[in-house]
Amino acid sequence: MDAPDPKPLPPEKPIPSDCCDSGCECCVMDVYADQLDTYREQLAAWHARHPEAPADPG
Repeated sequence: MDAPDPKPLPPEKPIPSDCCDSGCECCVMDVYADQLDTYREQLAAWHARHPEAPADPG
């Protein structure tokens, strides 16, 4: 039996008030951007493993 291979889920986008605008070294917006890059890479790999799956909009 094949191991489950669920489609990756996108990271939760922070709301503007999550950022304190104080120039933090590790801003929540930067963390989100990194998570989004990782998600896109994981999604592309998932689509390569599941070519029958419909393409994502956008």
